[in-house]
Order: sequence, then structure tokens, then C-alpha cells
Amino acid sequence: MDTVLRSPNGFLSSLPANDFELIRQHLRPVDLAADAVLVESDEILTRAYMPHKGVISLVVKLARGERVQVAMVGRDSIFGAFAGIGEAPSLNSAVVLVPGVASSIDVATLRAAASQSPTLRAMLIRHGLAVYAQIQQTAGCNAVHTVESRLARCLLHIRDLSGSNKIILTQETMAQMIGARRNSVSLVAHTLQQANFIHYSRGHIEITNLDGLTKTACECYATVKSQYAGLLHGQEPLHGH
Repeated sequence: MDTVLRSPNGFLSSLPANDFELIRQHLRPVDLAADAVLVESDEILTRAYMPHKGVISLVVKLARGERVQVAMVGRDSIFGAFAGIGEAPSLNSAVVLVPGVASSIDVATLRAAASQSPTLRAMLIRHGLAVYAQIQQTAGCNAVHTVESRLARCLLHIRDLSGSNKIILTQETMAQMIGARRNSVSLVAHTLQQANFIHYSRGHIEITNLDGLTKTACECYATVKSQYAGLLHGQEPLHGH
């Protein structure tokens, strides 16, 4: 029965039975509403989220108001891993990019459970490091790679995390995801559509040629995927359906 309950989220399903029992009764189902802000930068995160469906975007705000996405958390992981180890202000904002549902737990409760279990604590560290690795890769990617390859990378990543070829994203959100200007995103989305890799209309995107989009993406897509697979107990990367 536990396996059925835990299977939608990779973090929960990978926990040993004893660790899952430590937190099971404290888990609460929550809706991840589109554009909901889960925490602002410099705030103390009070709840951790383990998506079953949906994607959480970690965003850095710059002084002039620009917002740049640095990582995404979906059904394979947990948002709030490092908060479950020690209290510290959030270094970035977290916003729901793709709506869905998640299991949620009070951070203080998660921290108490982690203090009782070295294996749970180790798992939180692994998931926290996986997000950190993604942030590093994103920084390098946004500095060097083309807008086209960056957008392809992000669309593929969202597909993996959400499990769907259909995505709803505004041009403004796409620009934020890849650290580019809106007019650049509009041109690149049109180029990908002309190549028949995606169908794009009024914020609705459908990936129509997975192989073509994968070849367009930079190496960062495969790098992050393999880092996650290695860090998260050698799990195979999740694939969308």
C-alpha cells in the first residue's frame, strides 16, 4: 500500500520504509496552483513540497525587476531539501511553473525526522545537491549557449518533470526560464515551430518531434539528467509519456 501512496513522487518512493514512516502521517496533499508563490527570496521556507504532478520554478530576482529561472523541481524530487537539514533564508523565490498536486510537509517536522535518521538526512542532501548542480549548469548554459538550444533544453526538462508533451507557457515565462528577451523567445519559438519540433499557439506548446527537439538542445539537458540519475541513488532518469 505504501508503494502506491509514494509512487507519484521520486523522493518519497525512494525512501526506505522506516524513513517514510517517520514522515508519512505528516504529509498533506496540496494543489500547486499556476503562478502560486511558495516562498520569496530571503524568507524562511516553512513547508517542503514533493510534486506528484506539476513543476516548481526556482527564480532569482535582479535589482531592475528582471526574473531569471535557475532550476526546476518536479515529480522526481523535493523542493526544500536543504531547509530540511538546517534553517536558513531562501536564496531564491519559488513559483509554480506548471500546475499540479504535491505532498507537503512542515519543514520543522521534516528537520526533526532527518535528525532521527541518517539515511533520510543523506537523501535530503542528495536531492539538495541535485538542484544545486542544476543551478550551476543553468548559469553556464545561459552564459554560453544559443537561445534556441536553451529553449529546447527547458521544454524537454519540463516534459520530463511533468510527464506531458503539452505545456502552457507565456512568452514572458519562457524568457524568464532561459534568461532572454521576449522578442528573442518569440523568434526562436517560431523557428522551432517551422522545423515542426513544436506546435505553439497563444501560450500552448505541444512537443511534436521529440528527437528533433532533443538534437536542438544543448548538452546541458543530458548533463543535468545524468547528474540527477547519479545523485539520486543511481535511479534511471524519468521519461514523460
